[in-house]
Amino acid sequence: MSSTSSPALSQAANCAILARMEGAMADLIVSRLDESEVVSFGANATYQPLIGDETGTTPVRLGIQTSHPGYAAAVHSHPYMEILHVLDGVAEAWIDGREAEKVTLRKGDTVAFPPGVAHSFRVVGTEPLRTLGTHASPTRIVDYKDGGTTDARGYRAG
Repeated sequence: MSSTSSPALSQAANCAILARMEGAMADLIVSRLDESEVVSFGANATYQPLIGDETGTTPVRLGIQTSHPGYAAAVHSHPYMEILHVLDGVAEAWIDGREAEKVTLRKGDTVAFPPGVAHSFRVVGTEPLRTLGTHASPTRIVDYKDGGTTDARGYRAG
């Protein structure tokens, strides 16, 4: 697995960022989906970050991913919990090596992937899948099983 930084160092950095933020979030943070950046996740998916940024200004990162039929996320893990809530569509999610135990998720369902556990999900059916994703970290850290790397913002490079 590969990433731009080691999980142990990243967790220590996250703790330092959280300590600096204590008391610093006295103002409301308002994010508007129609004004958010659209990040390409390959040919079949986009991601729109809503809360959080690469400098770790909030204790969590939150965004909406829109995935089209045929999309499957590369097997990956994070050194923190990742939560996906299905807004629209149908998905299957699983822990790597336990594909026989995959779960089907429909509108209104939520799944939490434990820290350090490789996982994936895919679109099921012919409708787009929209998920609200929460990364329990001020910065996005992804380790891809296939050795893929991430850019400085934590998005898959290349």
